[in-house]
Amino acid sequence: RWHGLGAWNLYFLAKFLLVAVGMLDFQALPNLLFAALLLVPLTGRWLRVGRQVVAVPLGIALFYHDTWLPPFRRLLAQPGVLDFSWDYLLELMARFINWNLVGGLVLLVVGYLFLRHWLRLSTLSLVGLAWLAVGGLPSLSPVGSQATVAGGATPATAATSGPVAGVADTATLNAWLERFFASERQRVTTFPAVKPDEQTFDLLVINVCSLAWDDLSAVGMHDNPLFSRLDVVFDQFNSATSYSGPAAIRMLRASCGQSSHAGLYQQAPEQCLLFQNLTKLGFQSQTLLNHSGRFDNFIGDITSQHMPQPGLSASDFPRALVSFDGSPIAGDLDVLSGWWGKRKSSGAEHVSLFYNTISLHDGNRMVTADGGTRPANYATRANRLFGDLGKFLDELEGSGRRVVVAIVPEHGAALHGDRMQLSGMREIPTPSITHVPDGLKFIGMGQPARSEPLKVTAPTSFLALSELVSRVYAGLGAGQTLDLPSLLTDLPTTERVSETSGAQVLNYQGQTYMRLQGQPDWQPVPKENP
Repeated sequence: RWHGLGAWNLYFLAKFLLVAVGMLDFQALPNLLFAALLLVPLTGRWLRVGRQVVAVPLGIALFYHDTWLPPFRRLLAQPGVLDFSWDYLLELMARFINWNLVGGLVLLVVGYLFLRHWLRLSTLSLVGLAWLAVGGLPSLSPVGSQATVAGGATPATAATSGPVAGVADTATLNAWLERFFASERQRVTTFPAVKPDEQTFDLLVINVCSLAWDDLSAVGMHDNPLFSRLDVVFDQFNSATSYSGPAAIRMLRASCGQSSHAGLYQQAPEQCLLFQNLTKLGFQSQTLLNHSGRFDNFIGDITSQHMPQPGLSASDFPRALVSFDGSPIAGDLDVLSGWWGKRKSSGAEHVSLFYNTISLHDGNRMVTADGGTRPANYATRANRLFGDLGKFLDELEGSGRRVVVAIVPEHGAALHGDRMQLSGMREIPTPSITHVPDGLKFIGMGQPARSEPLKVTAPTSFLALSELVSRVYAGLGAGQTLDLPSLLTDLPTTERVSETSGAQVLNYQGQTYMRLQGQPDWQPVPKENP
């Protein structure tokens, strides 16, 4: 005798609800097979009980597989997760609760309990599964199962709108990505020879963790005093990753075209290393952190790029924050001012500094007057960071020295999350995470006062920053004043491609696609609801 799905109807109806609101990446075939397993008639009572025992873990695993969450193997591959503080773990667990969704599921349960006596809900569940299986929601289908033509046109409209520029199936995207990396391998910044009449200056790269345009908009700080006083802002800068170690390596290798994620952990040619190129021009490379650098061996990622150990320790300064792993974080102004005091008394003509700050990292807590800690929201910490950096710029301007300050975020904080990832999750490097505010301030170089920064509106990445630094050095001969608008002309552009070890994301003809680790096919990144 064929029985219905029984209480498993609620499982499938809940999935339909999540698919409808865009919170599930529904895989039709495994769900149909699971439903068939539940429907096949079994004669013995113990066989039916055994099927339910097996079905429960299978159903849980299938549900997780249908989410956008990364595979469990990715969690196991992140040993640093075990170092998270209990406060941060509890905070992350709370983010799994969506009260609007909980309310919808409660109504679904009540509706199921009422209607199961009146309707054959198994028929409804099977019809829903069949509808999804034949493409009832094509916008969530894999790329390879549906032709998506250039310009966002559907195949039907493409026939009447002229020639198709390209079909974004998996083969097309794979070929495009291969050509992208082949082209990037040929690109390199050519630095000038040492200028005998050079005007000496320092370069300070301030590498900020967890800062994207999307984060600033989320807290009402898209227009802020710090970026308003910069001389140059890159509007479309792509950090190309969403994790700190790879981001630092990409910054330090800025003098070559964009590498694949795997290529970051292979030996880089010396001409790719920005700070090594500056060393040849007489700059003294220095490293500075406002944290220990031990988490996920961040300091190892830096020193592997021929950078020195930090000249100062974060433990030399009072705690301003406590990190997500319980380690102390020093105040940015304390660290930078302490370093600047030592720099002024040194005899080096040129200094190139790589400073990394994690003041905005997810899960950080502020230190209270009694030595305890309390939660600190992103806006509070961003205001403090921007205030510290503003005061440091004032200090530099008052010194009378020539300094180029480059603010280069690693990646965003993923403050509001999206359909694929909870707030704070950055496994998939989507544009909202990798589109970062990159800007420069030229101090003591005779730049005119500007009401707003000069904007670089083309899509760029680290190679453009390296090229600009090279042009600045070349343009600072005796008696020369920087012509910034000219220096910004024809900077290298870079297509928007981003990677982590678990995901690839690219922009192809106006559409963003992603491929997760272990999956052969590309699929469109779901658009957020307006």
